[in-house]
Amino acid sequence: MPIDDVTPSAMTRAYSVGRSSDYRKWAMSIFDESSLLDDDRRVIPLFAVHNFRDLGGYPTNDGRHTRWRTLFRADGLYRLTPDDANIVMNLGVRTVVDLRTNNEVRERGTFPVKDHGVAYHHLPIIDATWGEAQTPEFNDEVEFLVWAYREMLAEAAPRFADAINLLSQQTVLPAVFHCAAGKDRTGILAALVLGVLGVDESIIAADYGLTRSATTRLRAWARQHQPELADLYDRMPPRFTAADPRAMAIVLNDITSRYGSVRNYVREIGVSDDAVRALVDALTTR
Repeated sequence: MPIDDVTPSAMTRAYSVGRSSDYRKWAMSIFDESSLLDDDRRVIPLFAVHNFRDLGGYPTNDGRHTRWRTLFRADGLYRLTPDDANIVMNLGVRTVVDLRTNNEVRERGTFPVKDHGVAYHHLPIIDATWGEAQTPEFNDEVEFLVWAYREMLAEAAPRFADAINLLSQQTVLPAVFHCAAGKDRTGILAALVLGVLGVDESIIAADYGLTRSATTRLRAWARQHQPELADLYDRMPPRFTAADPRAMAIVLNDITSRYGSVRNYVREIGVSDDAVRALVDALTTR
């Protein structure tokens, strides 16, 4: 199914796959992968940032696994406290890749670059957030996410390619990339990178789904420490905060059905062969 096929009928067909026996097999695989997801090294505990995660430890299709403490995904790093920032720096992070819009950066600030010697790259994936733009109404959260991610890939593919090419550079790693919630823009970039490395689609979708518990942590923290953020989340349509792994599974199926693999897809959108090789070398190990 092409990734730009966003008709309701196509979306319904894709979603129905998620409810079939294929989905039951996929759900069982998530159960089997729980030890990977629950690894103590996965979530980096911080006070004010709740979706900072290590992408290491995932097996690849060539018998390798992704390196620990090399590439991280996160939510809004502008909230980092001084102690939080020190923890991040102690992970060895050299580079911060900020995927948020110009407005988000202007209104909320950035990682505390002036206090820490990191390279900061602002690579906005979209020009307006869902709250700033008009989005169609969907009764089903998965259908909304599938629509939204297809739109994002259709419109921002070259921007994702820029981010992947950047992460492939030898001097960039260890690095962290982030958006606001660490879910949508960050989730797609993480899925593409893990896909390039040969991580199974079920693991990629399950990793994406870890954002659900992170959002729960964030909302509990915000109610106590940042009520205006808690209020913002309370007023959001539930579809905006959803992180159902089935949505990512459908989008990945779109890509592999059309291009054969995520690796082929990223080459198509502008990631060089040299960048693919460099990513695999830098981010996987025996």
